[in-house]
Amino acid sequence: MKRIKTYFGVITVMAIIALSACNNVQTYDNVEEMVAATAKTTDFITVEELKARIDSMEVFNLIDVREPTEFYHGYIPGSTLIPRGVLEFRIGNEDFWMNEGLYLPEKDELFIIVSKKGSRSVLAAQSLRKLGYPYVLVLKGGWKKWELTYPDIYEKDLDALGGHEEEEEVGGC
Repeated sequence: MKRIKTYFGVITVMAIIALSACNNVQTYDNVEEMVAATAKTTDFITVEELKARIDSMEVFNLIDVREPTEFYHGYIPGSTLIPRGVLEFRIGNEDFWMNEGLYLPEKDELFIIVSKKGSRSVLAAQSLRKLGYPYVLVLKGGWKKWELTYPDIYEKDLDALGGHEEEEEVGGC
């Protein structure tokens, strides 16, 4: 009887250890730590490399994960807006892509992710990899780096926000 209790005790302890090992979730003190840790497993592309791909007419999916109010004030030509908060829900949604006038991308296509400075892109890329998209690159420095490097190569659509950009008065009658 004592042997059975010992075996039962050993099995119980082993089961507890095994179950606690499965619950090994990484936690961070702040989002900067989380982004830094995730960036270690992220592949990046520079704005110069992205421009070269655009100029060569290479086919890829350029996904901007900023919010609409950020996007419509300026975005890289050819970008598709999918805000970070809804990325996982829209990336594989055929109706979303049809409404954008585009085809539903295959998972094995190249995706280049853009955010304001790159942090949201790193987290978005991680989500896409978890959803089975193996070829995901993040634009290093994000939209801000593009805007500073290529200040004349961007588009904007303020009408989508319901208004026009205010023009400064220049005088006259």
